[in-house]
Amino acid sequence: MTSPWPPAQEMPVPAVRPTPLLPVAFSSAYRFRSLTLPGDSRDTPAIARHAARDTLHDWELPGLADDVELCASELVGNAVRHAAGFGRIIVTFRFWPRWLFVEVADEDPTPPMLPSGDPLDPLGGDPDPLPEHGRGLFIVQSLADATWWAPREAGGKSVCCRFDLTGGPTDAGRAGAA
Repeated sequence: MTSPWPPAQEMPVPAVRPTPLLPVAFSSAYRFRSLTLPGDSRDTPAIARHAARDTLHDWELPGLADDVELCASELVGNAVRHAAGFGRIIVTFRFWPRWLFVEVADEDPTPPMLPSGDPLDPLGGDPDPLPEHGRGLFIVQSLADATWWAPREAGGKSVCCRFDLTGGPTDAGRAGAA
């Protein structure tokens, strides 16, 4: 019996031009927070989750906290898993009145990949359209308004996501008050 699903293939996430190794200058963002974490610790995603929640609380954006916390955790978890042994992970939050950006930079130059589906369950059951690996990027793309990556000039990459804050007067009011 042949599978109705095509063979699984990894698809690259769109890239943009190389970015510098250091974060953008403080003055270019309305609000800015960055932390450097060890790339080889199992606790690193949990630290990123707490930093995301604390940051959004401090910036008076509690409505985004759950989505941003999950996206930061998934991006950092991917960096820990795939860039293990490459050293540090830099997590940066940037807030302008209309947008919130989350950037996770690591020293592994390998581009992030999205799954295109797993043709069959390993036990011969139903097809799995979303295999075990790659779900993190799928979650980030589902929650954020935009997702992309860029190689870094000195090596490694940055994976970024953007949350639009123009959803209505509540978002605009919170953004102006922060």
